[in-house]
Amino acid sequence: MDVFVVGSDGEMQVLDVPAGSSDLAGFERWRTRVWGSEVVRSLGARFFPVLAGADVQVDVEQVPAFLRECILLRENLEKIVAGTVPARTVEEHRDVISRRLANIEDAARRAQTLGGGVLIW
Repeated sequence: MDVFVVGSDGEMQVLDVPAGSSDLAGFERWRTRVWGSEVVRSLGARFFPVLAGADVQVDVEQVPAFLRECILLRENLEKIVAGTVPARTVEEHRDVISRRLANIEDAARRAQTLGGGVLIW
């Protein structure tokens, strides 16, 4: 997952991940098992479920809606944990989902500050 800006030439520039931040959004299988899961879809999420079949590009004008979706997932973390299959214990599953969601939230806030967007690939 990365933050990007569009340069004056119209070209997308993917920014380096700053020290202290992480670009980890989850394991590859999470595209379908977590972010694209039925429980996430049932919450009304529209960005995250796209990961089940494709990468996600959140353009600058979509970042506020994407941040709201991150909040929705954060508020429903227990439902997501209960509705997805843990690789280890439920506690570890909750912790890893929470940390990966925090990475995504951080990237979205950085994008908003910079007038950029987010790529999850």
